[in-house]
Amino acid sequence: MAEAIAATSVLQGIAFGRSRRRILVELAIAYGLILLVIWTPRPWQKLLWWVAAAGVAVIAGLSFNGFKAMGLRRENFVQSLWIAGAALLLAEMAFVVALQMHTLNLPGSTLLFIQRYWAYALWACIQQLLLQGFFLPRFFVLLNDKKKAAIVAACLFALAHLPNPILTPVTFVWGLTACLLFLHYRNLYPLAMAHAIFGITLAVTVPGVADHNMRVGLGYLTYHQHAQRPAPSSQP
Repeated sequence: MAEAIAATSVLQGIAFGRSRRRILVELAIAYGLILLVIWTPRPWQKLLWWVAAAGVAVIAGLSFNGFKAMGLRRENFVQSLWIAGAALLLAEMAFVVALQMHTLNLPGSTLLFIQRYWAYALWACIQQLLLQGFFLPRFFVLLNDKKKAAIVAACLFALAHLPNPILTPVTFVWGLTACLLFLHYRNLYPLAMAHAIFGITLAVTVPGVADHNMRVGLGYLTYHQHAQRPAPSSQP
């Protein structure tokens, strides 16, 4: 009971000294910038990516409530580490299925694997930080209900992956699960690890023709299949 009260107070702390209208404006600006990046053609997309990153960072900085509130904490790390373990188990199962279906596409060595996927792994962790550290607390303040906040945050997370027919439903399921787990454990690290594991698993088990190399938005619509599947981009 005490832990639940403490978690609620941490979530509500983000609203200290700020109105609901301001929180709505922050959400609209941040999500609008993200969608703008997703649906803008290159080379403008790369520039807008940095603009969006800077904009979200400024908003987060102005309402910064400490690293612990964002889940960057030692508490409950060991207790929640099973999440990353479960992700590894599911990844192993997906590898077996992909091997049987001849869709497994692993790099030839560990070094090549790291070179190909380290940037995506980092991007997966950043996405998780945005979902749990930025959007989820603000929706909780607006809705004053943990489950509703988790559902709305997961919906926005999934909508940002349109029109990809594979990533959109997958990210909704994972987004909702991750939000509920975060509200329970208040630790981001295992969730970030699981996100990276799931994303890389999809990249090496699902053919690029099916998910357009995990692209979203305009990148999905303009994707051209390559002879050898490249690493998933850290940008749309």
